[in-house]
Formats: sequence, C-alpha cells, structure tokens
Amino acid sequence: MDVFYNPKGVGDVLIFPIEEGDRLLTTFKTYGDIVRITNKENGKLLGYNIFNASRHFSLEEEGKIVLNEGLLNEIKQLFEKNNLEDNLNFDLSPKFVVGYVEEKSPHENADKLSVCQVNVGNETLQIVCGAPNVDAGQKVVVAKVGATMPSGMKIKDAQLRGVDSSGMICSAKELGLENAPKEKGILVLNESYEAGQPYQF
Repeated sequence: MDVFYNPKGVGDVLIFPIEEGDRLLTTFKTYGDIVRITNKENGKLLGYNIFNASRHFSLEEEGKIVLNEGLLNEIKQLFEKNNLEDNLNFDLSPKFVVGYVEEKSPHENADKLSVCQVNVGNETLQIVCGAPNVDAGQKVVVAKVGATMPSGMKIKDAQLRGVDSSGMICSAKELGLENAPKEKGILVLNESYEAGQPYQF
C-alpha cells in the first residue's frame, strides 16, 4: 500500500488513498488536520488527506512512499488524538513478489489465455495470463491483489472469460522498466530469485 507526499507540488499534505472514486461524488469530513474522503452516494471510504504532515510524521521520502508499520502507527496515533475511530489494520505485505509458475493449462473459453498456478511463497495463486511466453517452471514477477501498477491501475480479484484470477504476471513494460522489449511477453527472471521474495523495481 502506498501513500503520497509531494510538498513542492501539492503542499505539506500526506495523501492516503484507499479506493478509487469519482471526484464529483465525494464528500469530506474534517478531524483536526485529517480530512476523511467518502463517496457521498454509498458512504464508501475513498481515503484521507492529512494536512501539516511534516508536523505529525517523520517523512524522509517524497513522492510515492510505501506504507510501513512505523508510519502506519504514527497515523493511528494521530487518528486517536483527533477522535477518528476508523480501522487502519491494512495488509502491508509486499504486493510485487517473485512467483514460480508450477502449472500452466489452456483456458477453456479463450485460445490466447492460459490458466497458471503460481507459487508466491506462502500461497499458490491462480492467475489467468495472456502472454505468449508464459510457461511452467518459470520465475516471474507477480503483482498481487492490492498492488498499484506504475500506470495507476489497481490489481483486483477478477474473472477472465469465466475463470477466477487473483493477481497478474507482469511484463517489463507493465513494470515501467527501462529498455523493456516491445514484443508482448512477461518478464522471466533468472534462477537466483526465490518464490515469495519482494521484487524491487
């Protein structure tokens, strides 16, 4: 999960997105320096803007910041101080990890799709993949459910042509890597990687 801090461009505000939403359908409630943003039609929580962020948090980075336990605890303390009782028990485990493709089988409803069983260390995910070069025995980069791609797309559980898919096997282009090949295909890692380890890019 990522938060965003851009003091030069936006000001001293920590932006904490939870869900995507239509800006025209948002409503706001203020708790001290915290602005709670929800969808005014269904009440769904979209995120928070925390003003005067440098007074409340020890922020050493700018731009996109991976939310860690330390920062989350500081945010929880600020919420408590301002009587905002929202549950902030988020899954902070890495969302981009190395996966090992244990099995690949054809999709029953689509010739160009494959159904892969991918070991990501602590579990095996079923992922539908359209890359022509995916195969059993490969080490690959998996964007797990909850990951936000460099394009801004958020990875969610999905059904592709009637088959459940949890996550995405990534190409170098999708990861925004320099010198990514133009041909379609996933990024295949070398054997030195371990299934489940975080993938840094």
